[in-house]
Amino acid sequence: MDNNSTNDLPVSRRFFLKGLGTAGMAGALATLSGCKDAGKPVGGEGWTPQQYNAPGSWPVQVRGRVPIDPNNPSIVRDDRKCILCGQCAEACERVQSVEGFYGLPIKDDITCVNCGQCALWCPTGAISERDDIERVLKVISDKNLHVIVQTAPATRIAIGEEFGMPAGSIVEGKMVAALKLLGFDRVFDTNFSADLTIMEEGTELVNRIKAAGGHGEGGHGHAPTALPQFTSCSPGWVKFCEYFYPDLLDHMSTCKSPQQMLGSVAKTYYAKKKGIDPKQIVSVSIMPCTAKKFEAARGEMNSAGIMAGTPELRDVDFVLTTRELARMIKGKGIDLAKLDPQPYDSLMGEGTGAAVIFAATGGVMEAAIRSGYYLLTGENPPEALLNLAAVRGLQGVKEASLEVPGVGELRVAVASGLANGRQLLDQIRADKQAGRPPRYHFIEFMACPGGCISGGGQPKTSVPPSDWVRQERLKSIYTIDAKIYKKRLSHENKEVMDLYADYLGKPNGEMAHKLLHTTYTDRSAHLTPKNKA
Repeated sequence: MDNNSTNDLPVSRRFFLKGLGTAGMAGALATLSGCKDAGKPVGGEGWTPQQYNAPGSWPVQVRGRVPIDPNNPSIVRDDRKCILCGQCAEACERVQSVEGFYGLPIKDDITCVNCGQCALWCPTGAISERDDIERVLKVISDKNLHVIVQTAPATRIAIGEEFGMPAGSIVEGKMVAALKLLGFDRVFDTNFSADLTIMEEGTELVNRIKAAGGHGEGGHGHAPTALPQFTSCSPGWVKFCEYFYPDLLDHMSTCKSPQQMLGSVAKTYYAKKKGIDPKQIVSVSIMPCTAKKFEAARGEMNSAGIMAGTPELRDVDFVLTTRELARMIKGKGIDLAKLDPQPYDSLMGEGTGAAVIFAATGGVMEAAIRSGYYLLTGENPPEALLNLAAVRGLQGVKEASLEVPGVGELRVAVASGLANGRQLLDQIRADKQAGRPPRYHFIEFMACPGGCISGGGQPKTSVPPSDWVRQERLKSIYTIDAKIYKKRLSHENKEVMDLYADYLGKPNGEMAHKLLHTTYTDRSAHLTPKNKA
């Protein structure tokens, strides 16, 4: 080789960018910040944000970034990788309506709902989930501890993408096999506690509807009765409501999320069944969501500890995202694609189709309607309610209504992406202030566009996931519901029914409220809300 030639030398990223010159650097920044040529589709290529459905021509400039607290339990930023492209700010402001919706200077809190959409959209990987892999590996290696793990519905149709499989590949059994190879003592399914959530949330909704009609018990104790009832399984959405709409928190279901329900049941019911000291159980969850890390750390998520007389005991100890689990599997040299499928462990391993569709926007609503119909009428829902098209799909806001025998019209709505949620919340607030009756009985809110399938901890096979990726994930979720699982109704989950018979008593009963329900925090004093309408 000619020593004076550089044609064959490796080119570093820094040298390459330096060599671009002024015009080249501008072009590079244009690509990284989302600029697209006129006439090309937006959202399906490159880094262009998914919320734009028409070609854009944004000016090339340094556009800033979202503030992140160094102690944020969910996300971190590596300043060495940040190029100030503004993608995180785009996601936070335009998709989630958090950044820019509060006044400056900040008070005593860097406002963040922990959803991780900024991490999903970051083109350089500067923002990522807070990595808890080493902490989990450490407890697995401790032979004095009993380490259990649960997997969320959305993980089974996404993690395969990290191993070269097509988008939406269903790898439930392979994922279970990998977790057992990693050394977890028991592998449980969050679908189990999703079905449990439906029993609690559906019963709560029935009680609210009956209370509104003047002929119901209103639930256990001093349960809220406001309609519409809001879902409570998306922790990013819950924190958003606590920040910006605390006056509407009485509409929030008091149910914990499926993650937290399984955690509390694991250290009480499961511990008792197996004769294990709750203090020796370490509870890990695999989630598509970075906000789940924040949720697990919330002060009130220690019901099992309170019952055991050790309030410091958490219901869930560690949360790993889908991406973290993929790195953990790769780090141990496990080839996910080649594993033979294995089943979840019993006691908290059974799930229904109603539970798995929690992963999709509209899924919690559809699952609740299935069992809500049963709770209201004593009969299983008709076939039409097992495929409720009106609440399916990637639209930001959806509505539906159905006739329930003996009850009348049940009106529901669904919102995914917090900016879309604002539309409904502002409407509800205005109606209440004007003294108008509620337009809906039940509303599902999910922080992430498309629901958990597009959570902030999901694989970044396309940044952000373009519609075709989300559609493939959605298809697989509904395939599992309709064709793979034998049961499609939460009240048909035998392990859930056994839990009530052996330990909890009845849905919304005294023991259920101790373990499966929670309270919320008014966070409005930490910020100055700003209306950008």
